[in-house]
Amino acid sequence: MASSTDTPAQPDRPPRPNTAFRQMRGRRSPAEFAALVRRAAREIGERVSCDARYVGRVEAGEIRCPNYAYERVFLHMFPGRTLADLGFAPRSAVRGRGARPAAPPGAAPAAAYEHPYDPLNHEESDVLRRAFMTGTGATVAAAATLGPLGIATDASAAARRPGTSEAAAVEEAVRRIRLLDDKHGADGLYRRAAEPLRAAYALLDAGATRQTTAERLHSGAGELAISVGWLAHDSGRFDDARSHYAEALATARMTGDAGLEAHAFCNTAFLARDAGRPREAVRAAQAAQRAARPLGSPRLMSLLALREAGGWAGLADRTGCEQALVRAQALFGRGTCEADPEWMSFYGEAELAGLEAQCWSTLGDWGRATRHARRAARLQDPHFSRNIALYTAELADDLARDGHPDEAATAGLRVLDLLAQVQSSRIQTMLAGTARVLLPHRRATGVADFLDRHASLPRPRRG
Repeated sequence: MASSTDTPAQPDRPPRPNTAFRQMRGRRSPAEFAALVRRAAREIGERVSCDARYVGRVEAGEIRCPNYAYERVFLHMFPGRTLADLGFAPRSAVRGRGARPAAPPGAAPAAAYEHPYDPLNHEESDVLRRAFMTGTGATVAAAATLGPLGIATDASAAARRPGTSEAAAVEEAVRRIRLLDDKHGADGLYRRAAEPLRAAYALLDAGATRQTTAERLHSGAGELAISVGWLAHDSGRFDDARSHYAEALATARMTGDAGLEAHAFCNTAFLARDAGRPREAVRAAQAAQRAARPLGSPRLMSLLALREAGGWAGLADRTGCEQALVRAQALFGRGTCEADPEWMSFYGEAELAGLEAQCWSTLGDWGRATRHARRAARLQDPHFSRNIALYTAELADDLARDGHPDEAATAGLRVLDLLAQVQSSRIQTMLAGTARVLLPHRRATGVADFLDRHASLPRPRRG
């Protein structure tokens, strides 16, 4: 895979764990430490899509030297320390790139084609760069929105068996889609995200030379199918979402990947609830719990209990819903652990409160729904712009139905402000329902302003 300007890669060798970096994490979970990294990046104006998986790969020694953006963030987090102090190898020692000069602090990367916010290390980024340099116009258009998601699928890539670089590119595509969805919502991302998914399954068809690489590709492709399915789900394309989740489930079953199976069933349960199939939601959530039980993650089991609670609420089974909610809260209270899946980084106190609010809303208990939705919006990390908009939209609707039109209008106006940066058909559908409830209350404080601004919203575009 080396280009004509690259020094040939060194042979694969077992990575050496980065114990120094692990000590810096201390008692925090990988997801908690990743959140600190993202926060530190914002403090200095950087953008990195750090998550628990990235932290784990650094600690395992798979990432021997971070890119320049991560270097600046880590040195900001740990003043007075060098990359060597943090357990990283010199940049010149990574894959024979000694001829490439190191950038001074604050400077952009030396290579013009190297994306300054690429969260991959230099050992992985060639695959991504090549995809943009040789890609079609459609690939370039997708890159403009999704950032460095390239997965090489040109003739030169097809002539060889995929390896660790391709597996890393698939995994990074998953991370970048999740990051952009957190910030901006699903509308506008779905069609572009489908291209990396097609490329990932093309890599599976090509077949990897090593079993470990094949397993990474299968897991990555399955997670990518779920991510693209979620974009379809959140933008109202329920049939497409169902197809992508089924594809992920088939991949999980074929490879015996219990974690991927639990994730696919989890999202299937959520989709079934939103599509008005509550009994299917209950069955899918229970199947997810059976798959997840051996994984040893209380937080995952907590989320799956919430998915089951949503199904029971849709069936108007208050007892079943309450029992599942109690189970979800108890499991959540056990805290985080190393077994928590990477994709669950969004699941904290805010999401717990938000999903419980949705259950009470479905059961028609607007007072309880309002309390939980308010708590969810208050607790949400500012990084998750979409979720802030979602919880606030839930709050607006619950307040409107609970007989508080003025407060509902205030919350609705906050959501309208957020829609300048968040595109989600799901949130817009919720606001439309709130507007219908508030129509008879136009004279209440703020209601007319909300209704007029809502009426001027452009219809959501799909693509």
